Amino acid sequence: MRVAVLLGGRSSEHDVSLRSGSAVAAGLREAGHDIVEVLISRDGRWSADGREVELLPGDGLLGADVAFPVLHGPFGEDGTIQGLLSSLGVAYAGPGVLAAAVAMDKLVFKRLLTYEGIPQVEFCAVGEERWRERAAAMGRPLWVKPSRLGSSVGISKVSGSEAELDAAVGIAAAHDPRVIVEAHCPWAEVECSLIGNSTLPGAAVETSLPGLIAYPGSDWYDYAAKYSVGAMRLEVPAPIGEQQIAAVRRLAERVYRLIDGTGMARCDFFVSETGEALVNEINTIPGFTETSVFGKLFEATGVSYPELCDRLVSLAVERYEAEQAYEF
Repeated sequence: MRVAVLLGGRSSEHDVSLRSGSAVAAGLREAGHDIVEVLISRDGRWSADGREVELLPGDGLLGADVAFPVLHGPFGEDGTIQGLLSSLGVAYAGPGVLAAAVAMDKLVFKRLLTYEGIPQVEFCAVGEERWRERAAAMGRPLWVKPSRLGSSVGISKVSGSEAELDAAVGIAAAHDPRVIVEAHCPWAEVECSLIGNSTLPGAAVETSLPGLIAYPGSDWYDYAAKYSVGAMRLEVPAPIGEQQIAAVRRLAERVYRLIDGTGMARCDFFVSETGEALVNEINTIPGFTETSVFGKLFEATGVSYPELCDRLVSLAVERYEAEQAYEF
């Protein structure tokens, strides 16, 4: 198949997307696909082979059978690019508009978890009624984050005063007017990858073996720990016991189906020594770089990187063909 890999993007995660997109393109070529790389610049311009790309609704994308967005953050992982690709009339890998938008906004996602009774850390939104009172009740440290960003960009750990909290809010608000404050959880960080089209009747969702994240050179899982070679250590399967591994996989699938997940995602957890698990977040376009966890977890589960990329293309076609059968 001819696959258009979209990389770069307008967000502050542009450089990570370039690395992820290049890796996906290489994996798809190894799997036998014809690849065209579509670069989206920081100012939003699209180009392929050095030429500007013209987009016409309903006219597809450069003759591609499938588009594969590898775009992190706003304008790529938040439902906007998914809506555009739907308007172009092209099958695309990864989440649909709803799943991308819900998962991208931490406040919306966590409120959905609350509604469904799924365990998670305490949180509040900056600016909501009595938010400072709620933040104080969480104790210290706190984590202050942009609600709609990833890759640990704009995140601060607050260990002390109100002035420190206000400074952290200012840092996060420079990236996103919606800012979330979360309680600290000292438990082990465990991640589980997923693939499948949960919106299709009877469709299976596959979960990887969960992996334990360690970052001995960093105080927390920051940008450098995520994307510097050797800065993060991944232990697969996570040493949490067979029963808890099964429980984490079940909970990951439950969250994936809850957001109408399609294509792929990586669900992140905090797991205690006694086996209790809290959902942290779900990423619908997880990193695909050489240090990224998503592919490594499936590799440890028995799915090679080229096979994984190829299956995501097949899932995109499956979903697209199923959607064309409906009368809108």
